Amino acid sequence: MLSANEISLYLDRIGFTEKPRADLSTLCRLQRCHLFTVPYETLDIMNGVALDLSPAALFDKIVLRRRGGYCFELNALFAELLSSLGFDVRLHFARYLRGEKDIPKRRHEVFSVQLAEGRFLCDVGVGAPIPLCPVKLSSRRQAQERGIWCFREDDILGHVLCEEKDGKLSDVYAFTDEPCFPQDFLTTSYFCETHPDSFFRQALMVALRTEEGRNTVSGREFRIFRGDSAEVFTPETEADFRTALKTYFGLEY
Repeated sequence: MLSANEISLYLDRIGFTEKPRADLSTLCRLQRCHLFTVPYETLDIMNGVALDLSPAALFDKIVLRRRGGYCFELNALFAELLSSLGFDVRLHFARYLRGEKDIPKRRHEVFSVQLAEGRFLCDVGVGAPIPLCPVKLSSRRQAQERGIWCFREDDILGHVLCEEKDGKLSDVYAFTDEPCFPQDFLTTSYFCETHPDSFFRQALMVALRTEEGRNTVSGREFRIFRGDSAEVFTPETEADFRTALKTYFGLEY
């Protein structure tokens, strides 16, 4: 559990200025704040810096050093914050289904929160578009600020998060109700950060939601999305690259 001082520092990191309560309204605002302030980023993986998934190391990296991370870092620490605030949190090992034709290995950490209104999926650890607010585990269509989401149930995959576009549903990822613990993610995270065939080793990925849209980096290419338009550029020097990371993601390393 985080201490009262650590909670205060974390809330300051994500720009949450209200008094937090263990309710749905607070949960929605906390997740949205997180997605707009803490970037998804794989700088350490690409630079060969070993990841430390302990709560103390994640707090130091994400809160004190104002870095980001990927799912095994971001969702782990956000779940720790919510538990410390009194939320009923359950960790899950998910299969990322976007763009997959066959059943992929489990390589994504998410979590759910049980509230009086039901059970809700939370996720702040994906670089691609995901729900800005928690999604209730229900087949009911749930329209949000940026997207329409729902769940379908699968005999093998379990709870499948779906995104609706142009009236059609597509699978995003899936998880089951099998109990999971922080130590269950260590081996998969180690594979993701070290194996030469790992998707995360192929090119740098950085992403952050903004009020205008979304900022991303793929390799060395920056894309700054504002509504229906996008500014695309590739910094010429390492100094320019680091300046752009600071400007568009608040990242220094």
